[in-house]
Amino acid sequence: MAKITVKEQAILYQRKDETILIEPYGPNCIRVRATRNAAVSDEAWTLLPPLEAPNVQISGDNTKATITNGDICMELVDGWGWSSMVMSFYKKGQKILSTKEEGDYVIRYEHVAGDTYQVQAIFESNPDEHLYGLGQEQQDYFDRKGCSTTLTHSNTKSTIPVLYSSLGYGFIWNNPSPGRCETTNNHTLWCANEAYQIDYLVFVGDTPADLMKRYCDLTGYAPELPDWATGFWQCKLRYESQEDLLEVAREYKKRGVPVDAIVIDYFHWTEQGEWKFDPKYWPDPTTMCKELEELGIHPVVSIWPTINPASENYHEMSERNMLVRTENGQFGTFNFYGQQTFIDPTNPETREFVWDKIKKHYYEHGIKTFWLDEAEPEVHPQQFKNLRFHAGNGGQTALLYPFYYSKMIYEGLKNEGEEKVVGLTRAAYIGSQRFSMSVWNGDIPSTFKALKQSITSGLSMSMCGIPWWNSDIGGFHSGDIESDYFKELIVRWFQFGLFSPIMRLHGARKKTANQVDRHPGVKETSGGDNEIWSFGKRNYPILKSLIELRERLKPYIKKTMLENTTTGAPIMRPMFFHYYDDEICYTLDDQYMFGSDILFAPIYEQGKTARKVYLPKGEWILTKDGMRYEGGCFVEIHAEIDEFIAFVTPESRLIELF
Repeated sequence: MAKITVKEQAILYQRKDETILIEPYGPNCIRVRATRNAAVSDEAWTLLPPLEAPNVQISGDNTKATITNGDICMELVDGWGWSSMVMSFYKKGQKILSTKEEGDYVIRYEHVAGDTYQVQAIFESNPDEHLYGLGQEQQDYFDRKGCSTTLTHSNTKSTIPVLYSSLGYGFIWNNPSPGRCETTNNHTLWCANEAYQIDYLVFVGDTPADLMKRYCDLTGYAPELPDWATGFWQCKLRYESQEDLLEVAREYKKRGVPVDAIVIDYFHWTEQGEWKFDPKYWPDPTTMCKELEELGIHPVVSIWPTINPASENYHEMSERNMLVRTENGQFGTFNFYGQQTFIDPTNPETREFVWDKIKKHYYEHGIKTFWLDEAEPEVHPQQFKNLRFHAGNGGQTALLYPFYYSKMIYEGLKNEGEEKVVGLTRAAYIGSQRFSMSVWNGDIPSTFKALKQSITSGLSMSMCGIPWWNSDIGGFHSGDIESDYFKELIVRWFQFGLFSPIMRLHGARKKTANQVDRHPGVKETSGGDNEIWSFGKRNYPILKSLIELRERLKPYIKKTMLENTTTGAPIMRPMFFHYYDDEICYTLDDQYMFGSDILFAPIYEQGKTARKVYLPKGEWILTKDGMRYEGGCFVEIHAEIDEFIAFVTPESRLIELF
């Protein structure tokens, strides 16, 4: 017979083959853990310790128990048989979520090895519910209702197992094991492929802003970035040499185009896993950084976590267990110019060792901003249970990798006395926002479809607590800068980049017929040109004007940034974030608020010069001509290639900047 024990601060439910512990976890939040093992684990993974929850009430008997924590209540009812236990969650008396029994309850646990199981938590589906979050991937659905998602990281896919519900609750699947999430019509199902226990949190709020603040209370707030990071970042596949980079920086300065950052991309190093400049092509990094500083441009260096036996650091790191190891087979997990493995940042010794190299070979030259590529990490094949991290077997912990990768750089810089830190990373996890990293959506193609999907990615990441997000303006691969298709695409994507949290031009462009290799024999050659004067005479003044507008918007972006650091409100906001009483706003996936006072509606289809825009109730000013519109309806707006569609609120006085 099942047993319910009501404790002072918890409900303990025990039945054959299962123990469930239900507790408050900060205000308006309940945490549920369930296991087939002898004891419930206290492992919190990347969660912060909970804030005090002053309004907790627990009551019940051996058939029913209730825990109330502020505005959230959970009721556990034990029924007549093996599989009839139900947990229901209420927000101010209204049911918002309920577990679903699909046959015998033991189907939720399938033994894997030792004390680990494939675990599932299954909930009833609500047909009137909208669901958002789950990180980013190249797909079309911002509303995840009706979708199935694998919970794993890969290039272009970053899993953050968090959902925001239009019913006014948030859900955190607190389990770093790869798995899946099904938010389908017959159920909502969370699955971890290999875990000690089921672990999830449900929290409530009156508004999306309330929920985002509660989420950040649980997982952390993003620190304030340096002011310059809100400007324009120049990148390309890679600049092959110090002089190549400086020539571009000087040309931007000569043309009077404001540039805040320029990126030194991969294979500037001597070997993967050595984290230092190749002196043949980068002979004097200190002098280079000083010149960039005089130009007002911040250097950014790409860091990869790959390493192989040719690296001078490999054998020491291998012997000291600082590398990702395999449970079976050889070291190689990624074939890229030979078999590579990855450093293991879940090991504190690894973080200290690698930061010491980065400090010596980059930071001491004047480089304080780092681009964390391969942050998933990118392993082939994706057999995570064959990976061994300091944190545990990869089948149980693989999703943690980008969190600790970012932590390595952030803590290294903070320990050197840097007050404000910013970086780029290709993957993130619950809580990554507290390490000042801007996430980008990986090596996406140069297509209008990818542009549209980038809008979805950015909004989804915003609802997962990642405020600083960006995409490669123009897409990453297969862009032909001489084609009419790409010349149109780059402008429309630049307009999207203008209203993205980070504005960064990047891409591996196809080489033109008359392009000459400047450094024959270099291991990884540069792609085609990717500066704003590279895309045709018509486009150049358009792109220049967008960068200049971004410069004028910096104070507004900074104000929004400061709001985020204390409230968790994202920079790129779904329409329902502010207009949550308007049902139409929950259906909009291709327009959004940039901060609280700019509504942006990107054009993302080839050949289009007009689109419909929904304006919530209130007065709106169209930035391109100053026309005023009354909201509460859809409007058709025309925008030629040199125009974009954005509205501002009258009270913001932002129209003066446009």
